[in-house]
Amino acid sequence: MTTLQHNSFEDYTLGAATFDLSGLPKEYYTLVDGSKSIIWVQPIFQALGLKSLLAASLPVEAFTHAVIRSKDYTAIVIKQPSNYLALLIDPQSDILNERFLGWALSFDATSLKHNPKFQVI
Repeated sequence: MTTLQHNSFEDYTLGAATFDLSGLPKEYYTLVDGSKSIIWVQPIFQALGLKSLLAASLPVEAFTHAVIRSKDYTAIVIKQPSNYLALLIDPQSDILNERFLGWALSFDATSLKHNPKFQVI
């Protein structure tokens, strides 16, 4: 059942990006047959910068995830143990729940290099 859950959540992924713990981008993954635009990554980069700025000045609770919504996309950024993972999902999907967040917390974005649906840009 875990494999089915993993595949079903990965099927909702339209793009991904990884950031180091200081918030700098590392890799971008886009759909092979989709847009190569990574415009959705900019708000995540800004949100991570704002998080760092706030954490340096104010006592802020532990960051676990953030959701950035627009009319064209929904992006979620998750703090993993060694990096931040951002996932682009369809804005119409309704998968943002505790199970999805748990899956995203342990998802290895480098596995998308072996998924023929994605390309690294």
